[in-house]
Amino acid sequence: MIDLNKLDRYRENNRIEAKRALGGLPHSIWETYSAFANTLGGVLLLGVEEYPDKTLHPVDLPDPEGMVREFWSMVNDPRVASVNVLSEQNVRIEQADGKRIVVIDVPRASRLDRPVFVGGDPVSGTYRRAGEGDYRCNDEELRSMRRDAARKSQDMRLLEALDADALSRDSLGLFRQRMRELRPGHAMESLDDRAFLLELGALGYGEDSAVHPTAAGLLAFGRDQVIRQVFPRYSLCYREYEKDAEEPVYTIASGEEGRNGGVYDFLRRVFGRLTETLPLPGGAKADAGPGLHPVLKAVREALTNGLVNADY
Repeated sequence: MIDLNKLDRYRENNRIEAKRALGGLPHSIWETYSAFANTLGGVLLLGVEEYPDKTLHPVDLPDPEGMVREFWSMVNDPRVASVNVLSEQNVRIEQADGKRIVVIDVPRASRLDRPVFVGGDPVSGTYRRAGEGDYRCNDEELRSMRRDAARKSQDMRLLEALDADALSRDSLGLFRQRMRELRPGHAMESLDDRAFLLELGALGYGEDSAVHPTAAGLLAFGRDQVIRQVFPRYSLCYREYEKDAEEPVYTIASGEEGRNGGVYDFLRRVFGRLTETLPLPGGAKADAGPGLHPVLKAVREALTNGLVNADY
């Protein structure tokens, strides 16, 4: 979260874009909207100017309410933006050093909505964020996003034979706790569990108007025996071996007694073990210094990608 009363501590980067906006809603915000939605998300600050030394400072917008109304009208116009990825709490009027500004939190769009493009043309209107700027995506980047979107049918398949109880409250609770630790004050923090799962895409409404888990939701947070009803060959196992040994010296398996069987529970347990035991360069400690050690970050990314992209 940005401390709006200490804006001069921040700089424009791949997650922050400032616009003075005293002349009204800047046209250039739509390129940034597309770029943030297609990359990692970010925050648009309207009524904030960048000084020559790169520091950010608020200016007092004369009509922030009118600017917000105009923004909502435009972001819901498909001729302006291909999709509205925002909810009501993502756009708000705030005070910074006593001056009114508009803050727009743009989340990363789901892969089903990407590419997010502007101006009605995906070829010329699809952007990504790099450093302080937005750049137009090339053909390969556009094709890559379209390929990812085509996976909708598998992950988002609604399992209407199951209800929300197929998901583990314990596993979800641990996931939400981790989100609060990593992203305090994030936009979904105030939602109850059902609304959170719906927003996440782990639940969806069926033709009976009731909520049911999606395939992705069941795999992420489901109970082992229920997962196996839908995915009979589902099995996750982590093993450690001594050099040249045939039998493992340590094992973590999905669905062990007293454990949830979902992918998130397995990921959390395996990465916890690696954090405790993986030798780091120079004898570094896993908890030494601010943030996670780069080696552990790389291992976590590899582990997560393997689990998320596996064909179950």
